[in-house]
Amino acid sequence: MKIEIRIKTSSILNQEIVPEPKHNMKTKNIILLLLVAAIAFGGWRFFGSNTAFSENKKSLYIKTGSNLDDVINDLTDQGILKNPGSFAMLAKAFKYDKNIKPGKYVIHQGASIFKIFRMLKSGNQTPVNFVITKLRTKENLAQKIAANFECDSAAFIELLNNNDSLAKYNLDTNTAMTAILPNTYSILWNTSASKIFKKLFAEHEHFWNEDRLKKAAALNLTPEQVYTLASIVEEETNADADKGKVASVYVNRIHKNMRLEADPTIKFALRNFGLKRIYSAYIDAAASSPYNTYKVAGLPPGPICTPSEKTMDAVLDEPSTDYLYFVAMPDKSGLSTFTDSYQQHLVNAKNYQRYLDSINIK
Repeated sequence: MKIEIRIKTSSILNQEIVPEPKHNMKTKNIILLLLVAAIAFGGWRFFGSNTAFSENKKSLYIKTGSNLDDVINDLTDQGILKNPGSFAMLAKAFKYDKNIKPGKYVIHQGASIFKIFRMLKSGNQTPVNFVITKLRTKENLAQKIAANFECDSAAFIELLNNNDSLAKYNLDTNTAMTAILPNTYSILWNTSASKIFKKLFAEHEHFWNEDRLKKAAALNLTPEQVYTLASIVEEETNADADKGKVASVYVNRIHKNMRLEADPTIKFALRNFGLKRIYSAYIDAAASSPYNTYKVAGLPPGPICTPSEKTMDAVLDEPSTDYLYFVAMPDKSGLSTFTDSYQQHLVNAKNYQRYLDSINIK
């Protein structure tokens, strides 16, 4: 059976096409423009420069236990962001408030909200370059750490004064500072006191390689004793040319069971580091201190400062001499005169005392 389908096209072709009303087209165009503007505004707000400061960079410190309000307040109070409200929108959208990572974050001028948010959310903080030079006391070290890290000085002092905490490092409260070597350390800002000490001790372990340990053993000294002796040498002279000879004087005295009679130990015992001349009254005032090397034989129980690596090596490489005495030369050279004769030493010392009198050093 044949089925025939006929389509009548003439009516369709001849049907008039009615154009869309102009007001509808206009409305659609406005909506499209508004949508594009909103997207552009959002892109500018979240991906364009949004820092409110003129410096090259600023550091944001997020404390342990901070909540989202704390972070936003810091961003606002420190003048870091122009639009902290937009940051809050991102933070809530991506649940940043559920996992805030403490630390130090360096924000560069011109950074976008999105870039800053991504850095904070990922915990991509900038380490502190912690520089240790010459420090004299535990308190000095603790104060310096508190000034550079989240942990306070009390927490670090507590560690340095706790034999139980120090036992795993084979140190005690007297020798704790021998773990501290002047250097630059890269440490995260929110690192705890115990982990900071562990980081510092790792540098100590690196310094005491096999060669240095052999040299210490040849002097019949432990690494802690070498460090303590180097701390005295560090305080005695700034002249690198004399450090080895000064070390040889003290090594010779130790081996002869003579008292070291080192003036810097009196300053340390009295905690008066500004003294220019050590009189017998000062020695008597420090009579009860184990750091008084005029009264107590041998090395003091711990260091009197943090000596440099150069001074440590000067002690380890001290030249073989017969010197038992030294005194600064009567001039501004910073060098010393060395001798094995006590009588000659008295002459040298008298000349130096006259020099100090002549320039009115009390």
